[in-house]
Amino acid sequence: MRFMVITKATDASEAGRPATSDDIATMGAFIEEMMNAGVLLAAEGIHPSTKGARIYFDGDTRTVVDGPFTETKELIAGFFLVETKTLDECVAWFKRCPVLRTNGGEPTNIEIRQVISADDLGDSMTPEQRETVAQRDAQAAWPAEQ
Repeated sequence: MRFMVITKATDASEAGRPATSDDIATMGAFIEEMMNAGVLLAAEGIHPSTKGARIYFDGDTRTVVDGPFTETKELIAGFFLVETKTLDECVAWFKRCPVLRTNGGEPTNIEIRQVISADDLGDSMTPEQRETVAQRDAQAAWPAEQ
C-alpha cells in the first residue's frame, strides 16, 4: 500500500525560514532510515504559500487566487510518499518522525492518507483504462528532477 504523509505548515515554514543544520541532519537520518528499509518512495518540502496559487472551481468559472493564504493550520509544508504493508506500519514509522517546528510550541500533526490504486476502483475501470494507467505509471518520471 502506498501512503501520502502530509506535513503541516507552521509560522516558520510560511515565513520561509530555512531549517537549521541540526534540523536537516535529524530529518535526514529519519529519511535515510526509511530509504534503507525500502519504505520511502519520495520526500519533499514545499515553498511557502506566498509562492503559490489556488484555483477555485464553480461550474465553468475558474478563479485564481495568489498566495499567501492566511490559515497556516490548513496549509501543507511537505509530503512523504511511502509504501508499507499496512496503515498501522505507516503510522509506526511516522510516530517517530522528527517534527521540526511548530507554531509557537503548539501541538501539530501530520496526516496519513492511502493513495488510491487502480485496484481500489474495482469495476469502475474498464480493462482498457487499467492498461492506460499501467502504461502511464511505467512511463512516469518520478521524481522528474534528479
